Amino acid sequence: MTTCNLQIEYPDKSCVLDQDEEFFHVVTDDGQERIKIHEYDRVYDIPGLYEEVVYNRLQCDSPQVISDLLKDTLQDHGDGQDPLRVLDFGAGNGIVGECLREAVDTEAIVGIDIIKEAKKAVKRDRPEIYDDYYVMDLSQPESHDEEKLNNWNFNALVTVAALGFGDIPTQAFINAFNLVNNNSWVVFNIKDRFFSEDDETGYNEILQDMIGNNLKVYKKHHYCHRLSMAGEPLYYYAVVGRKEVNF
Repeated sequence: MTTCNLQIEYPDKSCVLDQDEEFFHVVTDDGQERIKIHEYDRVYDIPGLYEEVVYNRLQCDSPQVISDLLKDTLQDHGDGQDPLRVLDFGAGNGIVGECLREAVDTEAIVGIDIIKEAKKAVKRDRPEIYDDYYVMDLSQPESHDEEKLNNWNFNALVTVAALGFGDIPTQAFINAFNLVNNNSWVVFNIKDRFFSEDDETGYNEILQDMIGNNLKVYKKHHYCHRLSMAGEPLYYYAVVGRKEVNF
């Protein structure tokens, strides 16, 4: 991973915030710059910053957990399927794509994200990971964008640490789900609160409706996604299933 030589200061562990409100300070000659973890455009613009904060400091393990879970499921239920043509939805700066390349047999991995800084970071830090990378809004996709994506004939959808918190609207996830072929692998993770009756994002209702009707689940794994800034574990569900029909 890209290294970061910046001076970073973190809030006191007594400062307890929800994930999308957590912040840190980058110290420069001009003083301190306060940045929220979920301000991805600002974080991705600084080489190595995301890796240092989220992976080194907060011990995020989701890309590896998701990739290993998919690998295990393919070994158990893959039935000699062709190499994966993956749509990495909410691809960010390419860490998930990197883990997928190492874990499973892929014919192509295509990244998509809504912010241009993510694509810039991939080109800067991981230029060999993706066969293509698009900056698109799948909540209301243009017809020519859908055509570009359909040409890849995807047989797998992967989205890691992007659902909920307003980063990906529910309709965008549905549209991504409908872009991949029937019988495709669908792999995602989501904060456990958003996959329960306490959900306020709309994801629990959609996922409960999807599972059993449109998606056959093979594995569901509860695990620590990362630590909070206060040092507390943040738990997510990882899900691996196979699409049956469009939602």
